[in-house]
Amino acid sequence: MIDIRVPAVGESISEVTLLKWNKKDGDYVDRDEVIAELESEKATFEVNAEQPGILTQAAREGDTLKVGDLLANIDESAAKPEADAKPTVEKKTPPAENGAEAKPEKKETRSKKEEKRSTSAPVTSVSNEIRATPVASAIIADKKLDPTTVTPSGYQGKIIKEDVLAALSHPGRLTSGKPLFSREERREKMSQLRKTISRRLVEARNSTAMLTTFNEVDMTRIMEIRNLHKEKFKETHGVGLGFMSFFAKACCVALHEWPAVNASVDGDQIVYHDYCDISIAVSTPRGLTVPVIRNAESLGMAQIEKKVIELAARARDNKLSLEELQGGTFTITNGGVFGSLMSTPIINLPQSAILGMHKIEERPVALRGQVVIRPMMYVALSYDHRIIDGRESVSFLVRVKEILENPEQLLIGKDPVKTLLEL
Repeated sequence: MIDIRVPAVGESISEVTLLKWNKKDGDYVDRDEVIAELESEKATFEVNAEQPGILTQAAREGDTLKVGDLLANIDESAAKPEADAKPTVEKKTPPAENGAEAKPEKKETRSKKEEKRSTSAPVTSVSNEIRATPVASAIIADKKLDPTTVTPSGYQGKIIKEDVLAALSHPGRLTSGKPLFSREERREKMSQLRKTISRRLVEARNSTAMLTTFNEVDMTRIMEIRNLHKEKFKETHGVGLGFMSFFAKACCVALHEWPAVNASVDGDQIVYHDYCDISIAVSTPRGLTVPVIRNAESLGMAQIEKKVIELAARARDNKLSLEELQGGTFTITNGGVFGSLMSTPIINLPQSAILGMHKIEERPVALRGQVVIRPMMYVALSYDHRIIDGRESVSFLVRVKEILENPEQLLIGKDPVKTLLEL
């Protein structure tokens, strides 16, 4: 019998939460097989079986455990069950009495038929951002129901069949499958990640002299470049051309010109970083995570896009390592994907500034004496006024705006005309 204990995952981490068991109590597990997922205040990680044997769980899902606490036992002396050891043999249909081969009887339960129909039904009305079961998706598509009007009650906010039927029975009323005028309440234990997010946000508000400055960016040129080159870009690099690579590269140029925005406070010292480790805020079902793109100033556009997709996928699958979440020097967050028009983002300590992207919206603007319609985006820079002055913060944001409206400057970091005139 061997003990599986909570491993040490970082110097400052003393406790974790047992998110879920990947194997049931009494299951036979193979060596190195994932048996459980734990969540620390910074990331989630997997626990593997050290030896093959029968698993005995010593903790329950949702328990808070200290580093070194007993998680499970494995009886390595137990033999592997015969059902697992031997491959299943396909059963052959016996011949009929008259010598002809008998056709296997087709039996299909109602639930299987329903599942088969639902998976083949069109679900074009359900966005990829909305999680729903196959049956619920099929009903939504068939009834042309707006999925945003359906209140989910399934696991991790998933829409289930009962939620859709309740929405159809009571149009315009959010019921979540419960009786009308229900006043039920529920309590959930705050996860380690959510507790960390809460603590760090309050700490940022209380320990910094935070201020926000705003500007707006005309996205016309970037959208023209994307529309013109997106197909060739994907064919060449195997990844789509998004907005984040433009913003990351523009920020890298501006951070080098205004180094205080890329600095941090350490006691009575200011630490200036001569590199750009850009943190990208990613929303996951369990909360906000901020993985880091290392040395973004040295990466090409395609490399940044690939890294953004990789980190976002790993964040949503809870596969990020502690190293991928630590050490950023500047953060970019995009509230525009959720429809935010303007916001004041909170600094990601120990960094001193964060850039907020927002929704692109067509608005009338004055251009050379004429009113024209342009795709505009508000951008916000929250910064620590202790080490970043107003001149630096405003100039940084103006520089980002200038580069985004004239992306050609990303090649040399300067306005080509000004360079020609040696200005």
